[in-house]
Amino acid sequence: MLFCNQTAKLGNKKAGKRGKHSMLDINEQIKGKVLLITGGTGSFGSTVLRHFITSPVAEIRVFSRDEKKQDSLRHALQSKYPDYSHKVKFIIGDVRNKDSVRDAMYNVSYIWHAAALKQVPSCEFFPMEAVRTNVIGTDNVLHAAMDAGVERVVCLSTDKAAYPINAMGTSKAMMEHIIKANARVSAERGGPVICCTRYGNVMCSRGSVIPLFIDQIKSGNPITITNPDMTRFLMNLDEAVELVKFAFVNAEPGDLFVQKADASTIGDLAKGVQQLFGDTGTRIIGNRHGEKMSETLLTREERINSVDMGDYFRVPMDSRGLNYDKYFIEGTVITEADEAYTSSNTKLLDVDGVVKKILTTDYVKEELEGRPHAVDA
Repeated sequence: MLFCNQTAKLGNKKAGKRGKHSMLDINEQIKGKVLLITGGTGSFGSTVLRHFITSPVAEIRVFSRDEKKQDSLRHALQSKYPDYSHKVKFIIGDVRNKDSVRDAMYNVSYIWHAAALKQVPSCEFFPMEAVRTNVIGTDNVLHAAMDAGVERVVCLSTDKAAYPINAMGTSKAMMEHIIKANARVSAERGGPVICCTRYGNVMCSRGSVIPLFIDQIKSGNPITITNPDMTRFLMNLDEAVELVKFAFVNAEPGDLFVQKADASTIGDLAKGVQQLFGDTGTRIIGNRHGEKMSETLLTREERINSVDMGDYFRVPMDSRGLNYDKYFIEGTVITEADEAYTSSNTKLLDVDGVVKKILTTDYVKEELEGRPHAVDA
């Protein structure tokens, strides 16, 4: 039995069929402004640059600790966007280091916080490294944003933060609590609007399984499958950016946004890749450290309070203070809820559906055409 604030009274009702934001609206909002992307040399940051480099944004700052990736990305942008690449500024720094984060904030209006350790097995073996980047690093970014007078911050989380069973997911879950706590303080002080997005597997992002499958097939080796019955949400990099843009335009302090996403079994995903690149056989290797059979984008508890916004769910922040007494008297009692929103109960794609889905990624199209990848991220 839950006692909820007024915001939650919307329950799981639809807040109108609110469609996707207009890029025109975003362009108007970012015109002449400075956007900072932490972890900006990763797959997400590279895609953001492609979306925004020709926009009226004054400057995009790429903040990361890998000078080699920064140099590769710089040259790629100079080659592909010669008239706009001057708008991208590269800053070497680490979210773990408060001073380097503060130094990057000068004159920044908006932040998209993507810096993270996100590989499940490596975080299992080095959990404190995940804490230092995902938890402490996020707190550093948000405090620096409040001190610098930033207007809006969108933080990127993962489905592994919902009912976490591994170190990476646990660190991301704690990160989300850090986001909500700072969002409350920031709202009280008239500081930046701080919100969060949560999404599932981003196809062909760094360290993801589809590029591994393709490399194994090209080498003539069987592809390695952890468990063919596992299910995973599937979204492409453009959809990941669209989710962040939607949150950027629509967020209230402390909001969590989730995109409604299709999913597939790992077995069907493997068959889809083989249908495009050739069947070299499969080898079952078993679950890796810290892996779930299915992922959750919204817990049952979050779905109680979620607002259906068409292509997205919005989960408002619980804005109650520490004085709970009045809520037992005035609060709304909710005793029923939908089940959690998982990769097992969303729309499951068959093999043909998987093929269509993975063909929406630039990586797969470039591989099929034998073209080099635009940015090695």
